Amino acid sequence: MDTDISIVWLGTLASLLAGLASGLGALAVFFLRTVTDRLQDSMLAGAAGVMLAASFFSLLLPGLEYGESLIGTTWAAALFVIFGVLSGAGALFYIHQKLPHEHFNLGLEGSNPAHIRRIWLFIIAITLHNFPEGMAVGVGFAGGDVRNGYVLATGIGIQNIPEGLAVAFSLLAINYSRVKAFGIALLTGLAEPVGGLFGATLVWLAEPIMPWTLGFAAGAMLFIISNEIIPETHRNSYKTLATFSLLAGFVVMMFLDATLG
Repeated sequence: MDTDISIVWLGTLASLLAGLASGLGALAVFFLRTVTDRLQDSMLAGAAGVMLAASFFSLLLPGLEYGESLIGTTWAAALFVIFGVLSGAGALFYIHQKLPHEHFNLGLEGSNPAHIRRIWLFIIAITLHNFPEGMAVGVGFAGGDVRNGYVLATGIGIQNIPEGLAVAFSLLAINYSRVKAFGIALLTGLAEPVGGLFGATLVWLAEPIMPWTLGFAAGAMLFIISNEIIPETHRNSYKTLATFSLLAGFVVMMFLDATLG
């Protein structure tokens, strides 16, 4: 029993540290004086590249592996994950339709309400995908392989650094203060310890739904990347820069997943 409790605490603590890495990336807002349209588009596109790679290498592929190990057949596992992807995209589409963006206009004179809504959808997608990542860490520890849990938490933590940076800079670009931008970016990572605690304590419940949950997070991110971030970063004169920034973010995230996974 004591061992079980210590494993739960390890999984929760490791996922908390991974989540706090978002704040580490967000610290950059205190050292940059201004955010130009060029920098904003390149940063947002780079974050989209990170999210795109994370969708495939950190969410969809592990989801398929979880599903195959649980169900036993590849096609059924794929259908389970596909259902998660479509559920995640559908949920973000619903949020997109209902999000009261006027609320975010308070105190932000001169900001484009549609742009503000896109930024907040991006932040919601980042937060949504942090929960299953934390859950995966918790499940990893509860499965008995502590070393694997540490490696997974380390990889996710490194991945969270550019994500936190992108969230903070996005908020800075719509006139949030540096302190608020940092605080909100830090909070996005705190979905991970919640997921870690859930995964570590309720592994018997968390593990069977992991393929769907991972697919859900991937679907949410893919919807935001295609529907919001890419069009947003191509509105100005920097679409070529945005394209290569997305590619840079993708290959960096792919390298991190390949070497730390």
